[in-house]
Amino acid sequence: MARTFGTPLIGRDEEVARLSRVLERARAGEARAVLVAGDAGVGKTRMLGEMAGRAARAGVTVLTGHCVDLGDVGLPYLPFTEVLGAVAADERLAPVLAAHPEAERMLGGGPDAVRDVGGRLRLFEGMAALLADLAEAAPVLLVLEDLHWADQSSRDLLRFLLSRGVLQPATGRTAGHRLAVLASYRADDLHRRHPLRPLLAELVRLPAVERLELRPLADAEVARLVRSVEDRPLPDATVRRIVERAEGNAFYAEELVAATGSEGGGVPSGLADVLLIRVEQLSDTAQQVLRTAAVAGRRVEHDLLREAVGLPDDALESALREAVGHQLLVAGERDTYSFRHALAREAVYGDLLPGERARLHGAFARLLAGRGPAAETAAERAHHYRESHDPAAALAASLEAAGHAQRVGAPAEELRHLEAALDLWEAVGAAERPAGDGVDRVTLMLRASAAAAHAGESHRAVSLTRAALAGVGQDADSELAARVRYTLAGNLLGVDSLRAAYAYSSEALEMIPAEPPSPTWVWAAATHVLAARQVGDDDTALRVGRRALAVAERLRVTDAQADLLVSLANLEGDGRRSPEGRARLTEARELARRAGNAPVELRALYNLAVGAYESGELEESLPWLAEGLDRARRAGLLSSPYPMEMRYLQLVVLYTLGRWDACVEAAEADAAVLPASGGYTVAPALHVALARGELDGAADRARALLEGPFDWMATLVAGIALTDAAALRGDADAAVAQVRTTVDALTDVRGTGPDVAVRLAALALAAVADAAVEARLTGDEDAASRWAGTARELADLARERALRGVTGRPQGPEGMAWLARAEAEEARAVTGPDPARWEKAVAAFAYGDAYERARCRLRYAEALLVAERRAEAAREARAVRETAVRLGAGPLLERVDALVRRGRLGEGAGGAPERASVLTAREGDVLRLLALGRSNRQIGEELFISGKTASVHVSNILAKLGAGSRTEAVAIAYRDGLITPGVGASG
Repeated sequence: MARTFGTPLIGRDEEVARLSRVLERARAGEARAVLVAGDAGVGKTRMLGEMAGRAARAGVTVLTGHCVDLGDVGLPYLPFTEVLGAVAADERLAPVLAAHPEAERMLGGGPDAVRDVGGRLRLFEGMAALLADLAEAAPVLLVLEDLHWADQSSRDLLRFLLSRGVLQPATGRTAGHRLAVLASYRADDLHRRHPLRPLLAELVRLPAVERLELRPLADAEVARLVRSVEDRPLPDATVRRIVERAEGNAFYAEELVAATGSEGGGVPSGLADVLLIRVEQLSDTAQQVLRTAAVAGRRVEHDLLREAVGLPDDALESALREAVGHQLLVAGERDTYSFRHALAREAVYGDLLPGERARLHGAFARLLAGRGPAAETAAERAHHYRESHDPAAALAASLEAAGHAQRVGAPAEELRHLEAALDLWEAVGAAERPAGDGVDRVTLMLRASAAAAHAGESHRAVSLTRAALAGVGQDADSELAARVRYTLAGNLLGVDSLRAAYAYSSEALEMIPAEPPSPTWVWAAATHVLAARQVGDDDTALRVGRRALAVAERLRVTDAQADLLVSLANLEGDGRRSPEGRARLTEARELARRAGNAPVELRALYNLAVGAYESGELEESLPWLAEGLDRARRAGLLSSPYPMEMRYLQLVVLYTLGRWDACVEAAEADAAVLPASGGYTVAPALHVALARGELDGAADRARALLEGPFDWMATLVAGIALTDAAALRGDADAAVAQVRTTVDALTDVRGTGPDVAVRLAALALAAVADAAVEARLTGDEDAASRWAGTARELADLARERALRGVTGRPQGPEGMAWLARAEAEEARAVTGPDPARWEKAVAAFAYGDAYERARCRLRYAEALLVAERRAEAAREARAVRETAVRLGAGPLLERVDALVRRGRLGEGAGGAPERASVLTAREGDVLRLLALGRSNRQIGEELFISGKTASVHVSNILAKLGAGSRTEAVAIAYRDGLITPGVGASG
């Protein structure tokens, strides 16, 4: 049921019209979502209530979920649980829910909802399927309020629903869903590192998602609002004062109006004062009820409130009627009450005396505990116990909540509950702490570090393991002390702190005697092998690895044996690219599978996939990646290091093979079910954006990756994108500077530069060679000489890294292809274009990189044209053009068409007879709007695409028509009959 309001909606005509269009499109089968942003009190809830009321009157099913502030802990999936509760309570909708047990179990049997290894994804898919089926019966409006308080699991589910679950457009085989999603959040609550910020940045890039910001009302609108909410006439001076104090905030204005009749007549200077004046106008009993409700949270059940406040039914009902009448509380569905605005609840809560607050929290904790051991209430009980200063009960509830979060696949919430337990640990006496194996401070820290790693918080995992190390005393068990150290070493490897990892793995190995042999020694040795290899101590890695492998085989520690086989496959002979290396990796995979050790099995699968990729066998790597990601999904380890690497590699393979749409779709799907994953899911999409001409947007996203602590993968991804963006803009200085910065940042503790330096050098060399050629053409010999020197420097860097990679061996086909391109660009910068070198580069990229091969073919065509080999140049240009059109690579298409025009390479390479046939249907739409004089932004609005996408279409049209400007493109289109003269008439 949609909430009704007693005050009119004023000053939001434009926003209402926009949201109404969204609802109409949704009713017609075009699913849409709008993120409604605004400061606290600006009117988001009022706006959503208005739209919900309009939708309900039009026969739309309205479902509402609220996020709640539970302090530093979260209740997984809370807003969606509320939505499911409303569905279950509606006799029309309950049968639909019953057909989706995965979603239904979230409501009743929470711990079982995603206990099995693949449950998290099935839960997400079940929720999406439920909404889709509900939308088949009647159009659905899903309203989600206060996303700034959403727990991470709810954010992840929302990401999934909007990016791949329910907003997918209609196709020839499937119809679109009759669904609209309106979600609000407080913009002023989003500090720089607020966890909602990266999700919002992802969602607004989706074509079916838009953002609506509710700005403060104009003074005239506030004045209208003030006069409309008060039955009695107000003096003009009072209205002016309220308008001045409200500063465009509708809620603030309403509260000021309500306070004008209070004794004393003064207008408070802050919102809290205004709210409390209204509260003080209530009877003592109503104030008592309101204070009790504030402790419960934004919303409270009637029965729970009655038990907590301890009043007779008639007194309670009278007090509630008074609070509702004063518009402080709102009656909701299923016998609940909520504060009309979160700020009202916060003000009342903040005014409680410390003892009163603690007493009421204790009462709610005991009441919730008395309702049974439901794991779903553990987070709430932990919050109330903590605020009531009952650390023993809070500790037990926090551990219970952590277990519940682990079972439902919410590692971020598990981590927060475990950290809350650790904060409480010292405040609880030893006799009152929960009993059981593994329930001690050090073990809890190790458990929390594992949750942090699973949640993708590698630096937090390191901090927690360091704290565990500090908690291991001198008299601690040597095996536990060693386990803490090699765990810390493994976590340090995850954040590229290689020297420290080597030091701790060395300590762990020294603490455990090799004789008699033990599994702890084997695992300490296995970690030391990894650390030694990372710091370049291959001799130690081989010696320790071979010895540990023999011990693991003797002790039948099968999973450690598998882990050591993976390490040795990389260390011995020609590594994982060789048949011998792959055989060892296959054996390791089978051993790990038999032992049931998913992380080691994933490591083996990752290395099998990388080995195939490095050998230039891109298609062969995809089945290994699919198997690895399926195994990670079933094990609940999608956010752990090797699955993240596999997701990245899968996207890279799709990008390299030229399957760009599939690459972008897969990246969006990955981001929808994973926590923030930095460069792992962003990288290939950045490459696609650059190739399609979105230079500024891609560069901004790349720079955002560099914020925060150093991240090796994010630095690599950003370095590639920013170097290529600078080169595409023709900024040679910036490209060269970016190469140097990135290589310096990625150089390891041995002083060995990264393998990606070959690619970085080749990308920058394109701009350097252009600068050298231009200098020669203008007769600036000094500049030409300087750029030639820079070209030699970059080419030397490429040769050094390609011929001796980080493993000490030459790089595979990809590295050698980039080297061939770098050397061809070097020749162009120093002496001029060399067809033979470009022919070699084209052949080198034939291992599978469609886009880079096309870029080299363009350079090859230019070199052939200079050499007067026109027929061959035309043939290469046609090949480039075909690839550019297939990939949608607008800038490349523009460049090849410019070459065709400049070199007069013939009609077959892109002249006028082909123009009409190469324009896509969407480009035809854009062309007609160009003829009407529309800007890129206006084109985007009319065609429901972004302005940046419209810009790419315009660039493609100019390139295909051989036009130098928008006006010229329209003229050519008229001349060639692509549009009729009447299209552009202004009337």
